[in-house]
Amino acid sequence: MKIGTLIYTWLHGELVGTDEFGNRYYKYKGDRLHGRERRWCLYDGRSDASKVPPEWHAWLHHTVDDPLTEVATQAKSWQKDHQPNMTGTKDAYFPQGHPYRGGKRVAATGDYEAWSPE
Repeated sequence: MKIGTLIYTWLHGELVGTDEFGNRYYKYKGDRLHGRERRWCLYDGRSDASKVPPEWHAWLHHTVDDPLTEVATQAKSWQKDHQPNMTGTKDAYFPQGHPYRGGKRVAATGDYEAWSPE
């Protein structure tokens, strides 16, 4: 977390809510800037925008005026839980055959037929 953002938040921020990842969402206490309310997030841990769930993303980007209620944030039975982008971390996905997973690919089945123009 940047010290400047933290100080700005202490002086001018009003806590709106938190999400299941521990991120805190703020809005500016004072006047609007060019007719829009200033909104921002203080991340819990490493700053990574992919850690923001969809319902808070909508609020941060002025898609909705009010933060979504607790009922609206409950996932439907068919929805998966939000996961941040793990690219570049130790938890990143590497498919079978990737050099980081041994580099051994499954042998070809021989059903491939190359195309050649007539």
